[in-house]
Amino acid sequence: MDAEKLKTIRAALETEQLRLREEIAEYELEGQETLSDVSGENNYRDHMADQGSATFARELDATLEERAREMLAQVERALARLDANTFGVCARCGDPIGDDRLEAMPTAELCISCKEREENA
Repeated sequence: MDAEKLKTIRAALETEQLRLREEIAEYELEGQETLSDVSGENNYRDHMADQGSATFARELDATLEERAREMLAQVERALARLDANTFGVCARCGDPIGDDRLEAMPTAELCISCKEREENA
C-alpha cells in the first residue's frame, strides 16, 4: 500500500479513536447516574415498569459501552501496527492483507483466507 493511502487510513483511524474515546466518556458519565436520576422520580414511588425500563436502559448502555471499548482496542491495535510497519500483514499467516480489505476495514488483522477459516471453525 502506498504512503498516501496509509496516511489516509491513519487519519481515519485517529478520527475514529477520538470519537470512540468521547463515546466511552459519555457512557461513563451516564453510568454515574442513579436510578432516581434515570427515571426522574424517587425510587420509592417508581412503578415496577419504570424501574424495568431504567434497568434495561442501563444494561443497553453497558453493552454499547463494551462494544465501543472493543472497537477502540481494535483501532489502537491498527495504529500500533502502522507504527510498527506491520500494518497490512496477516497476524496469523504473515501474508499480505489486500489493500481493498484494508481500505474497507482498516482494523482487519487477518487476511481473507484466515478470517474465513476462523469463522468456519
